[in-house]
Amino acid sequence: MHGPFFEGFDTYDMIGEEGKGRPSLYAGVNTWTWGPVIYKSKDSGRTWRKARNHPRFPKKNPYQLSVKRIWNLQFDKDHRLYAGVEPAALFVSEDGSDSWKGFDSLNFHQTRKEWQPGNGGLCLHTIVINSNQQNKIRVGISAVGVLGSDDGGKIWKFMNKGIRADFLPEKYPEYGQCVHKIDHNSSKPDVLYLQNHGGVYVSGDFGKNWNEIGKSLPSDFGFPIGVHPHKPDEVYVVPVEAGGRYPPNGVFQLWVTQDGGRSWFKSSEGLPQRSYFNVLREAMATDGEEQCGIYVGCTNGQVFCSTDGAKSWQKIAENLPRIFSVSCIKT
Repeated sequence: MHGPFFEGFDTYDMIGEEGKGRPSLYAGVNTWTWGPVIYKSKDSGRTWRKARNHPRFPKKNPYQLSVKRIWNLQFDKDHRLYAGVEPAALFVSEDGSDSWKGFDSLNFHQTRKEWQPGNGGLCLHTIVINSNQQNKIRVGISAVGVLGSDDGGKIWKFMNKGIRADFLPEKYPEYGQCVHKIDHNSSKPDVLYLQNHGGVYVSGDFGKNWNEIGKSLPSDFGFPIGVHPHKPDEVYVVPVEAGGRYPPNGVFQLWVTQDGGRSWFKSSEGLPQRSYFNVLREAMATDGEEQCGIYVGCTNGQVFCSTDGAKSWQKIAENLPRIFSVSCIKT
């Protein structure tokens, strides 16, 4: 272990740009001194330096917005770095965080005045880019739902058809859903899996339509969702109670489907049985190895790993601070 780095500041996400030699790492660090900033590392995270620039709104903008937190970082195949921020907005850098450009048609959307925050704020927390057609982008916003662009970010449309919003008078509104996380496997880029404030969903058309697949789970509430990197129909969720944000009956458990959501099984061997903690939306990751490792970090500072397809788990770290994000980087 190395660190701690960014001591006293919340880091909601970290990502690696893989290439020749050691990957470049980027972390979204939410500081109380410089605001939300990007840090970079070129030596696998042993040392870090603040990037030249960070995602920011123009000083003069229609809604007088300013960036409060960086929630999500994502690369596309052309090495463009995307950042999702709070209050809900999307930015892109084509030069390794030396400069940033906002997607104005999303960031200043005509319905923005009607957007309402989730419990964690009005955050754009998920960015998904179609690996076959990079002009197709989908984002998740709490509590607005899914928005998508098919033209590289010029025009954005709501894509919440079939997703419930139980806390609203209308259960299936055009927007207002509290999406928690979206994931996919690049070998089936049009298939998306989504953990909502209520329910787990799948889309076979890159977000245009959604079907619920998690009715047999012990809770329809949770934050992360993960897809196996080599098995696109194998998906992992961590159900928690909506009120207390802890596992059902206080028993830490993941649930796994290997058939795209038609059936699920409980995975808890090796996990603590008395558990009143949570797994946040960025705190699940897979390592991409042939015998794939699955990792979850918890709000009590523990990290668990499975290397046998979620049949069993072992604790690999403990006594850490509250874990916001887990990332696996090939070196």
